[in-house]
Amino acid sequence: MDAPLFEIADFELMRLAGEGNERAFEILIERHQALVIGTVGRMLGGFEGAEDIAQQVFVRAWRSADRYRPEAKFTTWLMTIARNLVFNEIKRRGKVKWSSMENEAGVTREFVDARSVDGSGALSEREVQDAISQAIADLPEMQRMALVLRRYEDLPYEEIAAILGITLPAVKSLIFRAREELKKVLKPLLER
Repeated sequence: MDAPLFEIADFELMRLAGEGNERAFEILIERHQALVIGTVGRMLGGFEGAEDIAQQVFVRAWRSADRYRPEAKFTTWLMTIARNLVFNEIKRRGKVKWSSMENEAGVTREFVDARSVDGSGALSEREVQDAISQAIADLPEMQRMALVLRRYEDLPYEEIAAILGITLPAVKSLIFRAREELKKVLKPLLER
């Protein structure tokens, strides 16, 4: 019975959801929950609370289903809702808190010398990922969102511009500045 619904485009599923078809909306959730949760988690610096915010995104989408107009891609519209909720959460928290740089006891990890001759001092993949995550977390929120949407979600620049409500050149500038900042911050770590 659901097979035909799985073949329907997002905008048509939203039309059906707007008419009260819960199964059509469930399919939209199944299709896009990884995108939403992943983006929210990366923006908040971890997946703690990401599912709650993602749920709020889908609740807002459901409540707006009857007013949805397919003037842009569904994912653009959905990620705009996510952007607004994430930015609100960042403001509510005051600052993104990243725990990946600390162990369970709250002690900041020491990075070892990657040029160590015996190899035991090589940076672990986890330490490199933690450093990258921290550097991304320290970016201004618009740079961080543009970078996350491009790098992790592989969205085109035009869609990122629509989600962020800015021009295409502004998106390119945000991503360029974010990458330059990451290079600057991570260079000493990677040269060790």
